[in-house]
Amino acid sequence: MAVEGASPQSDKDLASIAEARSLARAARQAQTQLTELSQEQIDAIVGAMADAVTPHAEALARLAVEETGYGVVADKVQKNLFASRRVYDFIRPIRSVGVINRIEDKKIIEIAEPFGVVAAIVPSTNPTSTAIYKVLISLKARCAIVISPHPSAVRCITRAVEIMAEAAARSGAPAGAIGWMKTVTLEGTQELMRHRDVAVILATGGMGLVRAAYSAGKPAYGVGPGNAPCYVERSADLRKAARDIMTGKTFDNGVLCSSPNSVVVDESVAEELRREFQAAGAYFMNQSEMDLLARGLVTPQRLPNPAFVGKPASFIAGKVGISVPEGIRVLVAPLAGVGRDYPLSIEKLSPILSWYGVTDWREGCERCIQILRYGGMGHTMSVHSKNDDIILQFGLKKPAFRICVNTPTTHGSIGLTTGLDPAMTLGCGGWGGNITSDNIGPRHLLNIKRLAYEVRPAETLAASEVRMSQTNSRPKSPEG
Repeated sequence: MAVEGASPQSDKDLASIAEARSLARAARQAQTQLTELSQEQIDAIVGAMADAVTPHAEALARLAVEETGYGVVADKVQKNLFASRRVYDFIRPIRSVGVINRIEDKKIIEIAEPFGVVAAIVPSTNPTSTAIYKVLISLKARCAIVISPHPSAVRCITRAVEIMAEAAARSGAPAGAIGWMKTVTLEGTQELMRHRDVAVILATGGMGLVRAAYSAGKPAYGVGPGNAPCYVERSADLRKAARDIMTGKTFDNGVLCSSPNSVVVDESVAEELRREFQAAGAYFMNQSEMDLLARGLVTPQRLPNPAFVGKPASFIAGKVGISVPEGIRVLVAPLAGVGRDYPLSIEKLSPILSWYGVTDWREGCERCIQILRYGGMGHTMSVHSKNDDIILQFGLKKPAFRICVNTPTTHGSIGLTTGLDPAMTLGCGGWGGNITSDNIGPRHLLNIKRLAYEVRPAETLAASEVRMSQTNSRPKSPEG
């Protein structure tokens, strides 16, 4: 019953808070039972969930696009299958129960313990794939999970999690091991993250939400903005570089944080690369067109307009009054700089690219650093080159933890076209305000106990060695 005088929103907030508390308590009870399961039992549950959700990849993709308005159905199908198959195949052989490692020469035995109940925040840009991935890695680590969906993606996330929860229950998972909020508000989500029964937070979403996760008083794995630059050096296979960047930029209409956002190219090959981009469906804007786009795309907070996120290039062009030929897939903005005076240098989350010419790899190096500092520190970039020395210099100098070489950033960063750990949550390390630079997986949801056997008996430590150590560490007097 609504409280007299209370607003509908406050009623919804109260309902969301109550639901968060109930789900957290149920997950904590399930956690006690999950902790007692064997590796074989856990693997059976995780395998059953992956098998159950895989046939629904297309239906979930269609539901996600219908509900959120973001992205491309075919690409969301690929992301769902990436989560349910590629991620699953990667985590399947990982030991997460009992003894997981023996370090014979140091006489150490490592034993895995689950972190505890996971509060998982799932975004609207990659809703079903992220939900599938987070449920799989959590249960693999014997962690119960409660999901808070983005308010604009509740139906599609709920459906994905329902399918997995039903399969888990049939395979022996305890009741409450997988929970999800149906009444979603910011207050309810914050209550979930702060709840005493929650042990760790997986936060994927906007920076405001990630900061809220960090202030909840719990360990949290967050993410950061992408704004990935793509440097094309003069020795690169220009046709492949253009196709890779265009493939990454158009994939799901650019909603992944690791999607290419800027092209930085040596001027000696810039015109040839431009022709390759045009052949692949890129439209290079003039200054007046860029001004129209900037006014429509960039908000006063220097964020992309949600109405344009994940929309086709032709749709965006039409909305801001730019006339483009049929078949255009990406809008390209040639810019002279980065920062407030160049609004299109932000992370765009749509099929729009910035374009910069540079004299050589050293200037390209500096330009990429500028771009990352303007909203992508620690995340992702790519280098397209045949010069291994230059590639290594980019690895040594760039403030990005995923530097994809001759492959699309979108696909390479998540481990689809590279050997990186397959993941939908990508840490940005200290540069991006995160606790880790890793691609997040089950190991990040484990605490490791260590049995450490004696290797140097205490009684064999010579007293003279102890005295010598103390003497060497004692400050010398002024007299020497």
